[in-house]
Amino acid sequence: MKTNYVIIVAGGTGNRMLNDLPKQFIKLNGKEIILYGIEAFLYFNPAITIIIAVHKNYVELLNEILHKNNLSDVKVTEGGTTRFDSVKNALALITDQNAIVGIHDAARPLVSLQTIQNCYAGASENGNAIPAIPVGESIRENKNGNNKYANRNDFCIIQTPQCFLVSKIQKAFTLPYSENFTDDASVLEAAGEKINLVEGNIENIKVTYPKDLIIAKALLENE
Repeated sequence: MKTNYVIIVAGGTGNRMLNDLPKQFIKLNGKEIILYGIEAFLYFNPAITIIIAVHKNYVELLNEILHKNNLSDVKVTEGGTTRFDSVKNALALITDQNAIVGIHDAARPLVSLQTIQNCYAGASENGNAIPAIPVGESIRENKNGNNKYANRNDFCIIQTPQCFLVSKIQKAFTLPYSENFTDDASVLEAAGEKINLVEGNIENIKVTYPKDLIIAKALLENE
């Protein structure tokens, strides 16, 4: 299998989790959340190059966790003030323009092997691949104090890993930062590229709030 890359974004400080530690370092069923993602990508491809962008205050803690789990080959770089900056710092470490790089949230411990395979295969074929799942509930558009019906079939929920041809995503990240860059796909789209969606997995939630830990714990125990 071709040696590709994954950037795991762990630059947050976890304010919404109401915990002393950022969410990616909280233990879930006895293991730090960030380790679940690392292990998932190594299971997909043992030769994959893993780069983690982490807040400068937690570089030492991350290195301790990696050392304790025999993950010394993982590369660590400091995150920036925004997700955009963190990803840009990590992308700068990649020199192979023809490789595929996945960009994954450290706080998504339940990404499936199938989702990872879908993303890397899709990006190899089309230049990018973004995992998406259907909206499961009714939605309304709420704008400027008014709301109206919206067809949920016209929308989807976006996940990670978002996978890209390195040359294209590196070029996209030369754009000036915009508040519209809510994920990496939005950066590539701003550079004029068409975004390609692939199937994600519903369990691939992002642990953001304390209640998400309860849900993630239950899902892991049910695997």
